[in-house]
Amino acid sequence: AALEQNFITALQNQGYEYIHIYSEAELIANLRKQLEKLNNYTFTDTEWKTFFSQNIASNNDGIVEKTRRIQEDHVQILKRDNGEVKNIYLIDKNNIHNNSLQVLNQYKVTSYDDVSNSSGGKYDNRYDVTILVNGLPLVHCELKRRGVAIREAFNQIKRYNRDSFWAGCGLYEYIQIFVISNGTNTKYYSNTTRDSHVKEINNKKGSGKKT
Repeated sequence: AALEQNFITALQNQGYEYIHIYSEAELIANLRKQLEKLNNYTFTDTEWKTFFSQNIASNNDGIVEKTRRIQEDHVQILKRDNGEVKNIYLIDKNNIHNNSLQVLNQYKVTSYDDVSNSSGGKYDNRYDVTILVNGLPLVHCELKRRGVAIREAFNQIKRYNRDSFWAGCGLYEYIQIFVISNGTNTKYYSNTTRDSHVKEINNKKGSGKKT
């Protein structure tokens, strides 16, 4: 808990907004607010419902599709209620300071979600620290107390991927970077090259950095 709080404080000192979100409904509402801010546009409820279900959280999309959207197709087309179309940026890559950075902790995914009427994870899980960019969870940090093997944090992320990152609307499948730390050693690895890093870490040849 102390490591987690110190980390959050360090991020706040760098301009990250610390927010409290406890449900998927709140996560989605925050995403809408941040995208409206970035694009200087207010969605109607109908526009947002369609845009979210088709351009952000389509049932047909998995990790690969969501990663491609962030990396290559970050400007999505919104069809407005009046029939016009508008570009909606998920990330402003030309003016990076226009993006909003937020941090939350202890976000819980239950084994079912009757709030959003969507399927929950296989088991209840609570994530340590999540960094949001314009409301999208793009960095996940799993922290362990000093003296605990860093491999435990790595294995916990593997369980999350198997049991709950896909749950509900699957927004946690947008994560691009994983960070694991026990306060002494820290490693990071990308979501897209996860399988190769699994082999490297299991062979004790992790390609992350020590700090």
